[in-house]
Amino acid sequence: MRRARVIVLVVVGVALFLVISALLARVLSVGGAEDSAITALVRAEARGDRAAVQAAITGCARRPACQARAASVAATLKRAGTVQIVQIQPSAGFSLGATTGTARVVWLAGGSLPRVQCVRVRRAGGVLAGYRVQLLEVSARIRTNADCPAHY
Repeated sequence: MRRARVIVLVVVGVALFLVISALLARVLSVGGAEDSAITALVRAEARGDRAAVQAAITGCARRPACQARAASVAATLKRAGTVQIVQIQPSAGFSLGATTGTARVVWLAGGSLPRVQCVRVRRAGGVLAGYRVQLLEVSARIRTNADCPAHY
């Protein structure tokens, strides 16, 4: 009888550990998803692909100001060569719930000087339902040593 209790407790403990580990992995992976979404956006800009820039930004196709910004950044930031991400400062730190914040990305293309931009990011969802990363807005190029503005 005692041996059966110990086995049950061990099985419950292992199951609980696995569930907590899976939920923690989900929380920690949202940062990688944000980095991937921003990298895809930057690559589209470097190609000069206005349509891909618009597609990367949630709801951009329905907002004329966003469409104009997408066309502008695709035209002005177009650069031949391989895109290299120098740094991404994430929009938020560790969070169990949904957040909205601004990420700062520094990137190079070919032999260019660094380009710095800000991206408004929403991390929607939660631990149990899963997370979705949505890019909401992208800034024009800012100075290399500048912080992200409050509005862009």
